[in-house]
Amino acid sequence: MVDATLAAIAQPAQTDPEAAQRARRQPLARRRYALEIRQHMGWRRQALILAAALLAGLAISAAILVAAGVPAGELANEFVMQTFFDGQNFRAVLFQAAPMILVGLAGALAFRARFWNLGLEGQMIWGAIGATAVSMWQVGPEPLRLPLMFAAAIGCGLLWVLGPAWLKIRLGVNEIISTLMLNYMAANFLLHLVYGSWKDPKDNFPYSPQFRAFERLPELGAGVSSAIVLAAVVALLAWWLVGLSRAGLYLRFVDANPRVAHANGVPVRRTIYGAVLLSGAMAGLAGLAVASGQEGRLTQAFYQGYGFSGILIAFLARNNPLAATVVALLVAALFVTGRSLQVFYQVPFSMVQLIQAIIVVCVASSDFFIRHRLRRVGAEAVQ
Repeated sequence: MVDATLAAIAQPAQTDPEAAQRARRQPLARRRYALEIRQHMGWRRQALILAAALLAGLAISAAILVAAGVPAGELANEFVMQTFFDGQNFRAVLFQAAPMILVGLAGALAFRARFWNLGLEGQMIWGAIGATAVSMWQVGPEPLRLPLMFAAAIGCGLLWVLGPAWLKIRLGVNEIISTLMLNYMAANFLLHLVYGSWKDPKDNFPYSPQFRAFERLPELGAGVSSAIVLAAVVALLAWWLVGLSRAGLYLRFVDANPRVAHANGVPVRRTIYGAVLLSGAMAGLAGLAVASGQEGRLTQAFYQGYGFSGILIAFLARNNPLAATVVALLVAALFVTGRSLQVFYQVPFSMVQLIQAIIVVCVASSDFFIRHRLRRVGAEAVQ
């Protein structure tokens, strides 16, 4: 008797074929669906959904550009041929990509620890300020000046994010608010410096004196800056940290469920602190890459746009360091192409930022389809 009862419970309920047929014949408006959370989806299907979202975003962006006056036939030429197959433009892409790779990696590493670091621009500012301070005050001998600027940029970026990390972990303060507010503090302090004591006495313009030759990131030849090599090395180290090290394993546990990770003995606080501080250090390096590798001095607006781009890169790359490197190159190409569109078609640069926002919205929407599915309610529920 008991065995028969257990067998009846274990056996799935048989659906009445006539009821199922009646359900299939129901009008579309009367059909019922249930929204379910997916337990798992293969990476191929995830990639397919992401690709569809990106294509949708690109199609919308192309329609906007055509409406703004860019000939439809020139879009592929501008975005592909002129950007990646023209030597000068491709060097410009690499030039622009170096700080974007660093800031994208900074965002990806913090997001893996469930710390929404929106203060990337503030950490960039302080990284550049620290490097410029070494140059202004001539700290150390000339051969060691650039390594000292590296150390100052890393230290200042790291310290600027330490406060929000401590507030989040110890007091539960929302890191989105604290990191965003610190962006404004850093930007205003930067203006205080370049309009005040650090203003270039020669030109009397709001930027610092120019860095000396031994304080600049050197060129590798053919107009390619060593900043792209720095970014590639940092990307490989980040990939090793996330994919192969014990800290990366801890990060995966924390990202999945911090409470369960803590219950299983994972040092959750130390893991979050480590990821967030490394994120600030990478953003500080991005500030150095712009100040020393591009501008050659500390300027008042060198950081603008990088914070949003870093969030975009991390989001599109799903916080994967190697994918973030590729996405950063594509975003840099978008910026270079945007400047070309400004010159030849009088398209405002805000249009490029609009395209970034459209792509973010489309990719964010794709996450819903990756994590959820619609299942039609069975015939037994619609009788």
